Amino acid sequence: MQNRFMPLRKNARFAGVFLMGLWLFMLVGCASTPRLTESTEQALPQQTLIEDVPFHAQREYQCGPASLAMVLNHDGADVAMERLIPQVFLPGREGSVQPEMLATVRRHGRIPYVLDNSFDALLTEIAAGHPVVVMQNLALPAWPMWHYAVAIGYDLEAEEMTVHSGEEAARIESFRRFDATWARSDRWAFVALAPGEMPSGIGEQHALQAIAAFEQVQGAEAAVPAWEALVARFPDSGMGYFALGNARHAAGDASGAIAAFRASVAHRDDLGVAWLNLGLLLGAQGETGEARQALGRAADLPGQWQPRAREALQRL
Repeated sequence: MQNRFMPLRKNARFAGVFLMGLWLFMLVGCASTPRLTESTEQALPQQTLIEDVPFHAQREYQCGPASLAMVLNHDGADVAMERLIPQVFLPGREGSVQPEMLATVRRHGRIPYVLDNSFDALLTEIAAGHPVVVMQNLALPAWPMWHYAVAIGYDLEAEEMTVHSGEEAARIESFRRFDATWARSDRWAFVALAPGEMPSGIGEQHALQAIAAFEQVQGAEAAVPAWEALVARFPDSGMGYFALGNARHAAGDASGAIAAFRASVAHRDDLGVAWLNLGLLLGAQGETGEARQALGRAADLPGQWQPRAREALQRL
């Protein structure tokens, strides 16, 4: 009896695998090729390949550490994939989750910038020479198979992506197939850059959040180049100059901090905490007149800094 049923069990398993493959084919087949905005398409080169991105083969459930090693090594961080495995691999989940991926980048002295969930942002970063970690679902939405890969190139005319993925370096995928699996993660992706480098298409708020999270891990002094890059990119950012002033002060650069706080209140006259810090530093430098003006402005603005500003004014 047992032998008689063996072929049936084999056929049943084959049918299940075939059906899963058919579903995947239908899902990708129904997906449309992603379209770029006209401005992005005109700005991008037709082809880009970042050739110096190292490849680390991704063993089972370890695509997260392998992808991190690729982008960190590319940006100059000397860290082995084996060292990253215990930092991001969660055995209970058989993989790596996004917060651990980003936190590990920060621990190794790089800033993870999460992109804005668009094909335009992805290709723009690749064209700028930044390999991008992407999160994909290689199976059905109801039974996800999460996977990290590193996008390193594209060809607009051929509508193809080049990715380091799994055990295959520089794998070619059609835009349509790639985007079908990437879209199931809400197109989650990030670049890992040294402080002082910035993504090409990052917005001010995302940049502020990314650098602030890095500063919490690595300290204010390490974040100074990042804040300087932010205000160079967004010269009207009152909050950016305020963060730069705090970082410079923590690094012992009083004159640089005063210059940053002056720029902060010039762009954000309502930023009471920047007025307070400016007044305190000016007072410590003996600039009593300007310090009194700054502290008076801080004392006039509602917020938790008011009592300290009024106390500092009395001391002056």
